[in-house]
Amino acid sequence: MKEGSESFNFIEQIVEQDLAAGMPKEQLRFRFPPEPNGYLHIGHAASICLNFGLGERYNAPVNLRFDDTNPSKEEQEYVDAIKRDIEWLGFKWATECYSSDYFQQLYDWAVQLIKDGKAYVDKQSAEAMAEQKGTPTSPGVESPHRNQSVEENLDLFERMKAGEFEPGTHILRAKIDMASPNMLMRDPLLYRIVKKAHHRTGNDWCIYPMYDYTHGQSDYLESISHSICTLEFKSHRELYDWFLDQIADPNNLRPKQREFARRNLSYTVMSKRKLLELVQTKTVAGWDDPRMPTISGLRRRGYTPDSIRKFSEASGITKRDSVTDVALLEYCIREDLNKNATRVMGVLDPVKLVITNYPEGKTEMLVADNNPEIEGSGTHEVPFSGELYIEKEDFKESAGSKFFRLSIGKEVRLKNAYIIKGESVVKDEKGNITEIHCTCDLDSRSGSGTEASERKVKGTLHWVSIPHAVKAEIREYDRLFLDEAPDSHADKNFMEFVNPNSLNIIKEAYVEPFLQNAKLDDKFQFQRLGYFTLDKEASNDHLIFNKTVGLKDSWAKQQPKADQAKSNQPAAQQNQNQQQRSAINEIQKISKKYTNLSGDKLATARASIMNLAEGVEYEELQPLFNTAAKKVGTRIGVMISLGVLLKKGLIRNSEIDAFIEAGLQDKDEMLVEEAKRINLE
Repeated sequence: MKEGSESFNFIEQIVEQDLAAGMPKEQLRFRFPPEPNGYLHIGHAASICLNFGLGERYNAPVNLRFDDTNPSKEEQEYVDAIKRDIEWLGFKWATECYSSDYFQQLYDWAVQLIKDGKAYVDKQSAEAMAEQKGTPTSPGVESPHRNQSVEENLDLFERMKAGEFEPGTHILRAKIDMASPNMLMRDPLLYRIVKKAHHRTGNDWCIYPMYDYTHGQSDYLESISHSICTLEFKSHRELYDWFLDQIADPNNLRPKQREFARRNLSYTVMSKRKLLELVQTKTVAGWDDPRMPTISGLRRRGYTPDSIRKFSEASGITKRDSVTDVALLEYCIREDLNKNATRVMGVLDPVKLVITNYPEGKTEMLVADNNPEIEGSGTHEVPFSGELYIEKEDFKESAGSKFFRLSIGKEVRLKNAYIIKGESVVKDEKGNITEIHCTCDLDSRSGSGTEASERKVKGTLHWVSIPHAVKAEIREYDRLFLDEAPDSHADKNFMEFVNPNSLNIIKEAYVEPFLQNAKLDDKFQFQRLGYFTLDKEASNDHLIFNKTVGLKDSWAKQQPKADQAKSNQPAAQQNQNQQQRSAINEIQKISKKYTNLSGDKLATARASIMNLAEGVEYEELQPLFNTAAKKVGTRIGVMISLGVLLKKGLIRNSEIDAFIEAGLQDKDEMLVEEAKRINLE
């Protein structure tokens, strides 16, 4: 259990207060109550982690209850998917429940409400009832059926149950207060007619209870102590309590409803209705399309349970709706995969490289670490030959001093292998490079223990041996929407903001043969490219890998285009605005407040600095090594940025070593931690 009340979120504080007021701990019982009308998404993950997290914290049972009161939209497929997602996230429920388990009891309670003069059958049209409802500032008008006799209401309700009436012709309403300032209390619906087969009860019923009526009564029947809902249900709390007032035995535990802010994520939508529209219009390939914010989609894309739980923890539990930057989610998965993904090599846009002085027909088996972040993670062998594939973008015939990859007359190291030097190229009739010829320093192989192998060069390239290369399909995903809040525009449909380039399929990529043994849920870092996982559609004869996330945030480079798509501002002016604030200045701005941040704000700041550092040159960063000791935040930002540059191939020198050593000796724990990260990497 957490120590100190200040470390509890406000929901935990409510539980702690109830325990302090005398509630026996053994009475604590929580629930996660999804409606089986769609797949769970990342917003639901917050509720899952909260409710099941409370269960773990207090060693209390947590029910999984399906609020299945609308057969028009609910399916067994959704029930199965929800159970699968919760189990994958690592949670176990105490009891699997369904609101449909309580249909008879709910009906009996409704009959009692009629007998008590607190419910009546209304035969008006929906339009007429809506007109009578009034406004928040003016009272409603009573239905002409409101004062029917108990006998007439019982007869009509029984005939509704028997299927005598058509949908929309009769409903059962609670008789509360048509002048209540809370619109939900103005004679709300209790039952409506739905002549559809239910996924569990079949055609046993043709009348179904409304969600508001069902929810609290189900909580009561299950002895739920704390009914935790999202913020939009706050106005429903009065109705929740009114329904309980009609049935609750003072000797039994009475549920308490409390609300927290739902999780909203930038560059996506969280409405199940809108997600369903994406599926039905085939904008995506299904509920588990890796571009979807569904838990199933994130899993297929390569996200891990730990990363989603970490994201939910970092985002926090609040009382006010807000939008969480998707960069925080991406940061959480990068952090997780960096520690756990196996390092391999793959080439997505290949060009042939020939080592002219390497013995013809020779093959060597080189040794590659599976994950340098994990002690004892082991190694695997990578075949090497005189003909390789490298990335096209890793070669330029002629390049300036800032290009640290291969060019004519310059040297680079092949990962886990030799230092090579560009000598010449072969081109086709259109002038395209078809082959790169180079020479190899045969004494420079990594790990050979020779002095030549320790020789430093600025660039390191990944590669795949052509005779051993395994063809693979790569699916690269980008954000599904170009707009940060695609469903926030009153004058536009959210579908107008769909990103037409959210999926890029590469048919002819090549990977090392180690990946032929890849299994579903295995996680790989394709070195220098990003994190990947095997797709469920893959086979032994057709490898398919989904890109989970890049090693860096590529969205920043696309942002001017995205802004242009949603603005009438000229592109030239947008570019000018974009250039007004350089990456290094932005890093300094974020860093100044770094030591005052915590939780998701701290994680987001660190992710932002890392992303910005991708656009920084060492010459810009080096002067900040001399930042005053008291400006700890700036020094932390510089240390984070330095770590990014070193990962990109920057060679350590005496200035860098001195800056890192100073960080290790500093009194600030955050700075020491960042310096340690660099030394470990």
